[in-house]
Amino acid sequence: MTKLKIRSHSESHIVELDDGSRWQIYPGDLDLMLNWRPETDLILMASDDEISSHALVGGDVKVRVIPEGQKCRSPRSGRR
Repeated sequence: MTKLKIRSHSESHIVELDDGSRWQIYPGDLDLMLNWRPETDLILMASDDEISSHALVGGDVKVRVIPEGQKCRSPRSGRR
């Protein structure tokens, strides 16, 4: 697995990684990533979560994310 770093986190719900990808953080998980710093090693993983398509994992914290511009899945239907 490739370890990634935060390049930019200027908007509260969008994080840009050093590979150029931009991810929208699930609003309920924003507080989980408050301790992440630019030097924090992150791993992007595919997720079969009801809400998100991926997860960012760093320092014992798993945050649900989707590619910027996409909508979260509906928890009831599993659809976006």
